Amino acid sequence: MTARVTIQTQDFDVAAEIAALRAQDKRVGAVCSFIGTVRDRNDGLSVSAMELEHYPGMTEQSIEQMIDEAFRRFDIYGARVIHRVGPLQPLDQIVLVVVTSAHRGESFQACEFLMDYLKTQAPFWKKEQTPEGARWVDARVSDDAALARWGITARNA
Repeated sequence: MTARVTIQTQDFDVAAEIAALRAQDKRVGAVCSFIGTVRDRNDGLSVSAMELEHYPGMTEQSIEQMIDEAFRRFDIYGARVIHRVGPLQPLDQIVLVVVTSAHRGESFQACEFLMDYLKTQAPFWKKEQTPEGARWVDARVSDDAALARWGITARNA
């Protein structure tokens, strides 16, 4: 069985990850995935590179709890989250979320729920390299609207 959460420095193979999750359950009729990539701009500044840090153990546990919540909220069969850390360049893949279910609606909703959680609550720290030098950026971008639509506030997430 494939792990539900992996934090890694190396790139990931999207097709292989989707195939592995689908192979676990013949009931799967829908697969929804999201791939996040590193941009070359943020807050109006050029970004030549970035580095993501995390607290091993805490990050995985936090994402596992979020996947548990997705299973409670949606009729899904499987979920997989891969998040990269370490030095990254523009165009690099940074995050993969894959969700399986019987029908597309549940997969779409659960995938979006998981991404909103990752973007707003997952414990990552990001340093960007810009023409003005290195700067730390809050990787847990607070997007109250994204959380509110799931009935979550930043305090109880």
